[in-house]
Amino acid sequence: MAASALLLLLVLPAGAWPGLGLPCWLCMHCSCPPWPPATPSPHVRMSDGDEWVGLPHVGPTIDISILKGEKGKAGVRGRSSSSRKEGLPGSRGLRGHKGQKGQVGPPGTLCQGAYVAFSAVPFDTELVNLDGAFDLASGRFLCAVPGVYFLSLNVHTWNYKETYLHIMCNRRAAAVLYAQPSERSMMQTESLLLPLAAGDAVWVRMFQRDGDNAIYSERGDLYITFSGHLVKPDAEL
Repeated sequence: MAASALLLLLVLPAGAWPGLGLPCWLCMHCSCPPWPPATPSPHVRMSDGDEWVGLPHVGPTIDISILKGEKGKAGVRGRSSSSRKEGLPGSRGLRGHKGQKGQVGPPGTLCQGAYVAFSAVPFDTELVNLDGAFDLASGRFLCAVPGVYFLSLNVHTWNYKETYLHIMCNRRAAAVLYAQPSERSMMQTESLLLPLAAGDAVWVRMFQRDGDNAIYSERGDLYITFSGHLVKPDAEL
C-alpha cells in the first residue's frame, strides 16, 4: 500500500487541485489576450474550456519577392577603342543586270545660241605699209599724222549669204558695206573720206546677224582688200 500511495503522488500534476494548497506556476492573462485573436479556421475544432483555441499559429516565413530588388537601368555605353583594326576588304561583287530603259523626259525650252556681236576682219597679206602704221595681226590702222584720209574696202560676197560689214573708227561705225543674198557672188566696194586724229584706230568689223553673214576669200588670192592714205594733214588745213 505504501508503494502504491507513493506512485500516486508522483503522477499527480502540480496545480491539478488548487484546494490542496500547492503552488500554481501556470500564468494566464485574465483581462485580454496579448494580441487580437485571429478568425479561427472553420476546420479547427472549438472547445468551450480552452482559451487558446482559435489563436493564429505563428511560424517563421520568408517572402522572396521582398528580398528581390527591381531591375536597374542600363549603364552608359563605353567609348569605342580607336586602336581597333579594320578587316580586309571583301571581294568585288558580281555585276548586276542592266536596267530597263527609262521613259523619255519632257522636252526642254529652246534657248538662244550665244555668239559674238562682231569680229574684226583679219588680213594675211601686206602690200604697202609705210611707217608700219597698219598692224596686220589685228587688222587695225593706227593714225600717227592727223588729217583727212581716204579709206577703201573691197570684198567678195558669198552665194546665198548676206554681206554686212562696217568701216570702224575706234568704236564708231563710219561706213557700212552691205550686199543682199544672191545666187551669184560679186565684188562689193565701199570708200569714204574720214578725218582722223592722232591715235585713232581704223578697222573693219563683220557684224553678226540672225541670218548668215559671210565674205569669201582664199589664201593667196586678193578677194578682200583694205587700203587708205593721207589726203591732207591738219597742218595744211
